[in-house]
Amino acid sequence: MAMKVALLGCGVVGSEVVRLVNDQSEELAARVGTPIEIGGIAVRRIDRDRGVAPELLTTDATALATRPDIDLVVEVIGGIEPARSLILAAVKAGKSVVTANKALLAEDGQTLHTAARDAGVDLYYEASVAGAIPLLRPLRDSLAGDRVNRVLGIVNGTTNYVLDRMDSMGAGFTESLEEAQALGYAEADPTADVEGFDAAAKAAILARLAFHTQQVTAADVHREGITGVSAGDIASARAMGCVVKLLAICQRSQDGRSVGVRVHPVMLPVEHPLASVKEAYNAVFVEAESAGRLMFYGAGAGGTPTASAILGDLVAVARNRLAGTSVSEGGHDTGMPVHDMGQTITSYHVALDVADRPGVLSKVAEIFADHGVSIRNVRQEGSGDDAQLVLVSHPAPDAALSATVEQLRTHDMVREVASVMRVENFAD
Repeated sequence: MAMKVALLGCGVVGSEVVRLVNDQSEELAARVGTPIEIGGIAVRRIDRDRGVAPELLTTDATALATRPDIDLVVEVIGGIEPARSLILAAVKAGKSVVTANKALLAEDGQTLHTAARDAGVDLYYEASVAGAIPLLRPLRDSLAGDRVNRVLGIVNGTTNYVLDRMDSMGAGFTESLEEAQALGYAEADPTADVEGFDAAAKAAILARLAFHTQQVTAADVHREGITGVSAGDIASARAMGCVVKLLAICQRSQDGRSVGVRVHPVMLPVEHPLASVKEAYNAVFVEAESAGRLMFYGAGAGGTPTASAILGDLVAVARNRLAGTSVSEGGHDTGMPVHDMGQTITSYHVALDVADRPGVLSKVAEIFADHGVSIRNVRQEGSGDDAQLVLVSHPAPDAALSATVEQLRTHDMVREVASVMRVENFAD
């Protein structure tokens, strides 16, 4: 007997899932051990042409998700509601669920995991982070016996494309964003991407899996977008042998008792593997005690890559269902809390427009020292009214670095703090 799938949503990703299930029906049946069929598709409007059999369409998503003959539910609606209510209804009715919903998982993943565990069904979501890249299952399964210390990655293709164009072509932010929109890499309203909301949701999911803690939500992620990145920042990074990237960074504290989760632009040395990731590609770098350094790279968005990840999950949960088993992804919780951004150890790149007169550098150095921050290197650019001091700190708590910058803003020798950006992965 065929295993029937209910599809909730039939946009770019959903329609691609339908196509792949139909086109690869024989191969899927061989991999699972029984045929996979689309049993119904929930949509808002039936009158739109989606290239699928009209008799499969319904506007009653709850009835479809809980229908007795449905075995598996794939949710690609997105957003918080009605997706959350539909997933919970499906789980309560004994259906295993595959979803790509990063926003919901980041906000309320613990509720979904608990419901799935209590019902004895699967909740899989490989497609929620980095598209087709096999990433979440290796973190959950392959590295389950190891101690992950840090995960950092480029998890938003739109921002990577924009920053790459600013660096490689010398284009401005607005021009690069418009080009990304024209190519379909960015939405008409790009706020979720350029302000870091999309990456923050993915960072929360990565942190939960990497550190086996359900304590991380999107609200716990320190978030900064790329709208403030200037041509001057790109040039300063290049002068230091760096590129600017928007990174999601999840890291254990030095004592191992808490985790820090953040998303913001960084200056990254060109020799780091993530620095070579171009255009709209994604890549995630994992640092583990025994496995060492691992990198996962590939297409991070788009209908086909995302649908590929969904089908991988679909095969896995179908096999489990056929075998009468389930995998509880949220079963063990270390309870490791999230520490405040101020406790995070990082380095700052600071550019100051200063008065060109004796004693400026010594006074600036004194302000750094007052906050317990040492200076790695310093250089002066220009002279007279165009004088600028560019400093890079040694690693220090972010709170101390931030306080240093705030004091510099008020000093009479500093006309303007022209730029502040964190620097990652310099060897000390």
